[in-house]
Amino acid sequence: MHNTVKNLIYIEDLIKSKVNDNKVPKIIAVSKTFPIESILPLIEHGHLHYGENKVQETLVKWTEVKNHNNNIKLHLIGGLQTNKVKLALKLFDYIHSLDSEKLAKKIADEQVKQNKKPKIFIQVNIGNEVQKSGIKQEELIGFYKYCKNLNLDIIGTNGQNTGNYFYAMNKINEELNFKDLSIGMSGDYLDAIKNNATYVRIGSKIFGSRN
Repeated sequence: MHNTVKNLIYIEDLIKSKVNDNKVPKIIAVSKTFPIESILPLIEHGHLHYGENKVQETLVKWTEVKNHNNNIKLHLIGGLQTNKVKLALKLFDYIHSLDSEKLAKKIADEQVKQNKKPKIFIQVNIGNEVQKSGIKQEELIGFYKYCKNLNLDIIGTNGQNTGNYFYAMNKINEELNFKDLSIGMSGDYLDAIKNNATYVRIGSKIFGSRN
């Protein structure tokens, strides 16, 4: 058995030991920067959810694989520029980084053209940090209404922040009655699942350290 598969199974078992069966979050194997050869053992094992952060890299790596296995779900976990939306919608099933009205409008227009509707997380700048992207907490309800009027499939929020904010992110999600919450990475995913994460992004704990 390949090491990546062993690592995934270990993490899955650990998560299952911490939660009820009906609350097991989906693991997004963060495959960004790793070649497809490193990912194939997981695909052959049957894992479905993978995270990438660059549209162009994803196109090169995943197009052929996706053509042969339509069950695989690709998650865009990095920022999305409006000029890459057309290409992103062809590739990705989930977008975790919706952070502006301009981007929302571009996605709405493109999903009509392509007849494809990705599942979308609103990225929240929960700490109101100047250097980070995301919607401010006080603007979130208005932004969500704007997105719904555009017929976007908003399924939850994404907080690319440290565990200090997991509790607050969970509360926001509950207030907006979202079913999904994308928080937690390799270093803090166990804290994330305590706060009802439904998707956790795990890279190095599965694939090893990046070059």
